Amino acid sequence: MAVKIMIDAGHGGWDNGAQFEGRKEKDDTLSLALAVGRILAENGIDVEYTRTDDIYETPLKKATDANESGADYFVSIHRNSGTIPEQYIGVQTLVYNDSGVAHRMAENINSELASLGFVNIGIEERPNLVVLRRTTMPAVLVEAGFINSNKDNAIFDSQFDAVATAIADGIMQTIG
Repeated sequence: MAVKIMIDAGHGGWDNGAQFEGRKEKDDTLSLALAVGRILAENGIDVEYTRTDDIYETPLKKATDANESGADYFVSIHRNSGTIPEQYIGVQTLVYNDSGVAHRMAENINSELASLGFVNIGIEERPNLVVLRRTTMPAVLVEAGFINSNKDNAIFDSQFDAVATAIADGIMQTIG
């Protein structure tokens, strides 16, 4: 039986997400989600997406779509942001509760991203997030660096393919 993963590109449409110097989170998340999905598919994993273009769907619809798809895992891609530019750096992965398969996936993804030069700022429980709370499968929300950090953006941009590969590798390490 093939493993199915629902990849969610955070934000979209009218919802730009975090913004910094003309850069929009929704654009970074879509390009990264599609790249991660391509790598997973090349490795024999069945991949579906919550969006493949610049549209907005509610977090509840994304969770419902994932549940109805029969996905085995849900991976939401985001960029973090602080209130003050350059205040924070690093990657972080959010989980509904910090245990089990989602925790292992979060650890693996963060570790892979840290190997590229990102600071690993850890795993955080966020049970209030709809895409984590309302999905019925293990789910993680990856914050792929701070969009308002030039250091994180330099890694994101100059090593884009490696960032996508790192996330995909972290997922594949978890699912065997």
